[in-house]
Amino acid sequence: MKLSEFYYDLPGELIAQTPLKDRSASRLLFLDKNSGRYEDGRFTDVTEHLRAGDCLVLNDTRVIPARLIGVKNPTGSPIEFVLLHRLDEGEIAGKNYSYDTWDGLGESCCWEVILRPGKKAHPGCVFDFGESDSPEELMKSPLLRAQIMEITQGGNRIVRFSFSGAFEELLDRVGTVPLPPYIKEKLDDPERYQTVYSRENGSAAAPTAGLHFTEELLDSIRSKGVRTVFVTLHVGLGTFRPVKETEIEDHLMHSEYYECTRDAADAINGAKAAGGRIIAVGTTACRVLETAADEGGTVHAGSGWTDIYIYPGYRFKILDGLITNFHLPESTLLMLVSALAGRDNVMAAYSHAVRERYRFFSFGDAMMIE
Repeated sequence: MKLSEFYYDLPGELIAQTPLKDRSASRLLFLDKNSGRYEDGRFTDVTEHLRAGDCLVLNDTRVIPARLIGVKNPTGSPIEFVLLHRLDEGEIAGKNYSYDTWDGLGESCCWEVILRPGKKAHPGCVFDFGESDSPEELMKSPLLRAQIMEITQGGNRIVRFSFSGAFEELLDRVGTVPLPPYIKEKLDDPERYQTVYSRENGSAAAPTAGLHFTEELLDSIRSKGVRTVFVTLHVGLGTFRPVKETEIEDHLMHSEYYECTRDAADAINGAKAAGGRIIAVGTTACRVLETAADEGGTVHAGSGWTDIYIYPGYRFKILDGLITNFHLPESTLLMLVSALAGRDNVMAAYSHAVRERYRFFSFGDAMMIE
């Protein structure tokens, strides 16, 4: 299929820059994937479209303060890091890193990062991060020091951080939550870029379909006899990477870490066997489900990396419905939604949403496909 088939014109003023005060006050466009019929509603109306016996699958990942602003040592030049993925010992075993590691702070760990500016960030370069606004003071007493070990094929860097204490606690002091590039406004409350059920640290971006849920709404859904099940997919910044290939089949999908526990798999399979529908909250939960399911429609417990790429023509193995936000033109997320509901149905619904002035993207309104 041509990439151009997933383009739509979106006025810039429809890109939501800030979240609503009430999480569940957003609008919700209901789309029947079989008929293409759609109707306008409020997000709280989701309870009317869920039935007893359904299984609602949510991604419980939590966004870490992955954006770090620091300086290059010894020049004091500014640098920005965005943490993507913490490497375990198996991933760095056998690497012949010949650069001096700075052990003055005692502990260390390795991460893959995006950094800006990157032109002069070569292997061996050192960068400092801390709470001082003075480059000189920061280089004297950093909380985190990073040395570049390797440049990846995609241009990212593998860095080794040196520190004293718990890395996660230092990250809370030094880092901030990275927002998507289309959000220009400052976020007053970082928790509004977290779901109310987030608990597994590891994402560089939020699973935004879940931002609409409140604890009260989830309780109301459960009171109808709907089972809520949690899986994990740590969202990477690759979710914002544009598709550049003319033919969408030629696009190379990014990988993200996922986990589906035995309890989650059993609950999903039990609901399916009893005739309930499996409805994912967000494309990330969808990707976990379709990765963990076999061709017979049984979900298996497991964890690892998934680069599953879902676009029209894909045969869903377990998913029946999806709650999702409105996605960027020509994005892999829009392709996934189109695979479930049909490209023509989705593009018609998006045209309606633009005409009706829905709010788009991370802090915007939502769609339920059933």
